[in-house]
Amino acid sequence: MAQQNIFDNETFFDGYKKLRAGEKNANDLFEIPVLFSLLPDMKGKRVLDLGCGFGEHCKEYVRMGAERVYGIDISEKMLEVARKENSDPKITYELMPIEDIGKITEKFDIVISSLAFHYVEDFSGAVKTINSLLADGGQFIFSQEHPFSTCFSGGERWTRDENGEKIYLNLKGYGYERENESSWFVDNIKKYHRMFSTIVNTLVEGGFVIDKMVEPLPNDEILAKYPDYTDLYHKPDFLIIRASKK
Repeated sequence: MAQQNIFDNETFFDGYKKLRAGEKNANDLFEIPVLFSLLPDMKGKRVLDLGCGFGEHCKEYVRMGAERVYGIDISEKMLEVARKENSDPKITYELMPIEDIGKITEKFDIVISSLAFHYVEDFSGAVKTINSLLADGGQFIFSQEHPFSTCFSGGERWTRDENGEKIYLNLKGYGYERENESSWFVDNIKKYHRMFSTIVNTLVEGGFVIDKMVEPLPNDEILAKYPDYTDLYHKPDFLIIRASKK
């Protein structure tokens, strides 16, 4: 089965780049700071970045002391930017979907992934392969869209008051684990919904111990600058997990 490669769609790619360049984007405000806060000491570490995108994280891991960084992504457009703007002798970039990481023969101390696993259908298979690629005591740190987001499959996401302010989230179909299609810059983007329990149990059954889970929320400083992010108290955007190989 062919893997989805939405990031090489010109319309999607341009829209995504503009979004990430904006000061208010949720990745920079919430997801990335938490992801990096969960990293161990990177000195001398061998790192595998799954869905490395533009390679900015890979370059940062080298700055933090990583000895070897291997970044894979399914998007040639993403990797073109990575090789041009974030290259380093300690970094190798390769065109590869997450589903094919079983082809990798080396071992790593840390496997990291930022917002990629909601695009992967076989989460269980990926988790087991990641475990096999990690050295003893290795860590798997990843973020994904929050399960309250991945279960959304159309209709009105929020109930609002007479002024249009969000009162609460309209949640339905959470227990139906499935492939959903959504529109984000383009139509028919495939994402895979899994419940919290499935994510946790898959990690445990795949040979991991869960160290920490975070659902990032805005602090007072962010709310003062961007009050719209109050809605994260109804529905966090991200789920971030650090797990260790048993």
